[in-house]
Amino acid sequence: METRPDFIVVGSGIAGIRAAIQLAPAGRVTVLTKARAAESNTEYAQGGVAVVLNDDDEITLHEQDTLAAGDGLCDPAAVQVLVREGPARIEELIAWGAAFDREGVRLAFTREAAHSRRRILHAGGDSTGQEINRTLFERLRELESVDLRPHCFVLDLIVERGRCVGVRYLEGASSPPREMRAGAVLLATGGLGRLYRETTNPEVATGDGFALAWRAGAALADMEFVQFHPTALQLEGAPHFLLSEALRGEGAHLVNAAGERFMTRYHPAAELAPRDVVSRSIFLEAQSRAEEAVFLDLRHLEAGFLRRRFPRIHGTCLQFGLDITRHRIPVFPAAHYMMGGVYTDLDGRTTVAGLFAAGEVACTGVHGANRLASNSLLEGLVFGRRAGRAMADRSPSSHPDWELFQEIGREAQQAGEEVADASWIRRWMSERVGIVRCREGLAKAEARFRKRSRPAAVTREAAEAGNLLDNACLVAAAARRRTESRGGHYRSDFPERDDGAWLVHLLARRGREDGVVWGRTPRLQEFPRTRSG
Repeated sequence: METRPDFIVVGSGIAGIRAAIQLAPAGRVTVLTKARAAESNTEYAQGGVAVVLNDDDEITLHEQDTLAAGDGLCDPAAVQVLVREGPARIEELIAWGAAFDREGVRLAFTREAAHSRRRILHAGGDSTGQEINRTLFERLRELESVDLRPHCFVLDLIVERGRCVGVRYLEGASSPPREMRAGAVLLATGGLGRLYRETTNPEVATGDGFALAWRAGAALADMEFVQFHPTALQLEGAPHFLLSEALRGEGAHLVNAAGERFMTRYHPAAELAPRDVVSRSIFLEAQSRAEEAVFLDLRHLEAGFLRRRFPRIHGTCLQFGLDITRHRIPVFPAAHYMMGGVYTDLDGRTTVAGLFAAGEVACTGVHGANRLASNSLLEGLVFGRRAGRAMADRSPSSHPDWELFQEIGREAQQAGEEVADASWIRRWMSERVGIVRCREGLAKAEARFRKRSRPAAVTREAAEAGNLLDNACLVAAAARRRTESRGGHYRSDFPERDDGAWLVHLLARRGREDGVVWGRTPRLQEFPRTRSG
């Protein structure tokens, strides 16, 4: 009989592994991950990690930059935790052997969009995620109490009497569903980029954690805010490979097909404007010229420096016949990061007792409506550790008192034909719930999503399609409700930010008969709470 662990961690990205390391001294930890252990968004992170370790930088400046990028919706308490605890987490990585790039004996920093200082640490030029992964996994292998199990796909959370007590999962391609129980469960499953046709995310990013928490009765927040990375490779026959923000930080220009720089027409910071602004500007520039891409131009920069600073990007582009030192690189925005997610407090507690969440799948309010570049890896380290600490303490789970939840609407799903595959979902999301949205497109998408039902088959592929459907419904519905433009959410029919009506977070929870109950709160971390064992 399988030994029951004390803790289950679902996901092996930066947040999940950092949490597992924190949990190891407190008991037996099982980490379940649906692909190979290192397959996560962390591995593909290029640009770096934002942290104040530079002599000419200040914590307050990092805090201000994060708040500004979040377009009015960052939770100040969450931002303070991120920027103040971040330096210790990075110094810890360095002590564990992380080899960040240096200039002599000093750490090397670069600058990225919307940062007021050079505070982006990088490794291997543009392979920061790989180096952090290597460091964390080497640390994990030293811990005998942690069992890392790849190719285990979680189908559902087990909830009994209002408490999460385990998971139901598939191990391998052909095994029947199994159950695993534990004292607490952490969701660290990453994002939902594969909800869109064009994405920088790997194939595993199908939004499983959002859907698992949703079906278990947990509240989700800010699901309308999806970040599109401005510069993904746009070339027929090639993947939408991420071309790091750091390229523009080092001086790359964005130009249209005529070779004209255009970003100054959209924002005074030009190529270093916030990500949502740059993505939307590229979209509008290409649309106005009836073109499928714009171009990233680095040809004015020194070739040797580019090859040394960005070896991975240089090598990947060469595979597709493009030399970043000699050619303009066609780019277009692609779905990249989810600002919203499973609503948690600052220690990862969700609204379901015994269930925690950390990393991209969680929503503390730290990113607001638009994540500041390179804050994601830092978030995984900081909040992964905090969640692990809270689980190890076995302190009571905290959840909102739904009696105080302001119900502002209810919508029910009308089950119809099963989802056979996710390709049509991705097309509808990209065309109607993408960079630019409007009421008509959102309403049509939401109605179509709600008329489909989750597959009955018990396979990973079927479950992923069902999870994508759940997420599509939630993102489209939240985007339709927010009748303004803010951060990663842009409505062509409501193009202005409306603080009078919408300086709030939208929350959603599952109601009766698979319905959605909506609520709102000005500050996630000030939402009324009670204690639950």
